[in-house]
Amino acid sequence: MRHWRGIEDIPPDWGRCVLTIGTFDGVHRGHVELVRRTVNEARKRRLPSALITFDPHPAQVIRAGDHPAQLTTLARRAELVGQLGIDVFCVIPFTRELAKQSAEEFVHELLVSRLHVAKVLVGENFTFGHRATGNIDMLVELGKRFGFEAESVRLFAEHDVTVSSTYIRSVVAAGDVAAAAEALGRPHRVEGVVVHGDGRGRELGFPTANVAPPMYAAIPADGVYAAWFSISSPARPSAPGSKQNRASLGRVAAAVSVGTNPTFSGRERTVEAYVLDKDVDLYGQYVAVDFVRRLRDMWAFQSREELIDAIAKDVEDTRKALQ
Repeated sequence: MRHWRGIEDIPPDWGRCVLTIGTFDGVHRGHVELVRRTVNEARKRRLPSALITFDPHPAQVIRAGDHPAQLTTLARRAELVGQLGIDVFCVIPFTRELAKQSAEEFVHELLVSRLHVAKVLVGENFTFGHRATGNIDMLVELGKRFGFEAESVRLFAEHDVTVSSTYIRSVVAAGDVAAAAEALGRPHRVEGVVVHGDGRGRELGFPTANVAPPMYAAIPADGVYAAWFSISSPARPSAPGSKQNRASLGRVAAAVSVGTNPTFSGRERTVEAYVLDKDVDLYGQYVAVDFVRRLRDMWAFQSREELIDAIAKDVEDTRKALQ
């Protein structure tokens, strides 16, 4: 899959293509259907398939300070749509200038003049242009004028729930990671670099990886979760005392605590993963935590012994949840 950043990366000799456009945060089941339709249409026409997404999220520019929680990083988004067969992943920087561009200018300058689209597929609620004045009906009309087809794809719904990034953010924020996984088609993932914490987990006999996620990442509600844990980037050179590297770790079970550590009057919200049955040096690694099930709320315990007993039960509950 080719990666383009901005219209300047589009080759001057680029031919026609089949395109889909959206933020695609989460690449949930509705997005998957839209991307698959785009890929299949491109293959029928023997043209490349392309996907346009935006960075930062348009809401951050249009309503400054109102950035929605991010379900997937750009790199993860690219990985997921690449697995679906998209040929080109194009990130358009979303700026105030772009936000002021009329719907017709957006179509003519990007879709027609630069990408030479043969067909555009979008979700039925897709809007574009200044103040979101463009919709699918306008896109169809502009297509007739400029020589391309446009088609909308119905939003994906199941059990009377319309799957959307907004819905998934809400269930993640509530800690319902099982509902999030159902809507996404896979567990909700939080990524980040493992940083040094206060070392309390090791003192208790359960050393944890303190994961520092990117700004705006969608973090589940405070609580303890059963999750899968993996290293997402190449392992750094072995440090003194390092027990394992990426090749021998793979995907492993983890009991994950999200919250402020109320037993010790913590203030900073953290994501701490206790990797089961592995003695591994993780500091400096970029890792992924795939949340599978919420096990319990975050509680303040009266003693160190009560906390140790609770963590031991969390570990056993994690094993059962991931069987």
